[in-house]
Amino acid sequence: MEKKVMMIRKGTSFMVNAIVKNLEEAGFTVVSVDATLAAVSDKHTEADILLFYLGDFVADVSDLLIYLKDICVEEDKLLILLGNPAELTLVEETIPSALIAARFERPLDIKKLVDELDRLMQVNDENARRKNILLVDDDNTFLKTVKGWLSEAYRVTIVSSGAQALMYIADNKPDLILLDYEMPVTSGPQVLEMIRSETKTDTIPVIFLTGKGDRESVLKVLALKPDGYLLKSMEKAALLKSLEEFFEKKKHEQLHEVQK
Repeated sequence: MEKKVMMIRKGTSFMVNAIVKNLEEAGFTVVSVDATLAAVSDKHTEADILLFYLGDFVADVSDLLIYLKDICVEEDKLLILLGNPAELTLVEETIPSALIAARFERPLDIKKLVDELDRLMQVNDENARRKNILLVDDDNTFLKTVKGWLSEAYRVTIVSSGAQALMYIADNKPDLILLDYEMPVTSGPQVLEMIRSETKTDTIPVIFLTGKGDRESVLKVLALKPDGYLLKSMEKAALLKSLEEFFEKKKHEQLHEVQK
């Protein structure tokens, strides 16, 4: 994993130099650019993490702020803001807080900043790789059909029973389990209960697959507190969209964990 960040700043200062020095000592490559639209747009492809050292100049760079907002949305850039409360508030009038991976108020704890950048880099790297989905269903036709749909975007492993699912996760940790609610011998709820009872597997997200969409059936499924449910009658496009939204939400939660 290449540890590379872009430092956006206006000129240099003792603190900017100290941040760059500490990042380089921690193994980061730092690309420093001036806080102008031209400079950032010219270099924006060189790093996925953008470290923006604010100053009173932010009131005069609305074009840059709009550009940063756009590339955070379109190119999944991670934006970290460093500034005083007034500067942070001003930036967030243009860039929604949901698009800001982290914010630090000055005076800075540089060690805390470096640790947070390390964490964000790891999260970003994990989310960039192809996700592994375990698909569990006793209907082989359904398994093959859905695997064909999902394999365009994900690595998919299929098993046809709850017992096989439990054997698989004993040695593997998928990013998501799509679990048939109604299966013979070991049902979906029983599999979920066993997954949640083991510390090795209790954090694996589980979404139930159900053939029943009436209110009573849905409430029964949700009472087991899975990470969601999907109807087995969903068409390909709707299923892919639901999974994309699920992983985007998980990424957002990881990026915005409370900074310690």
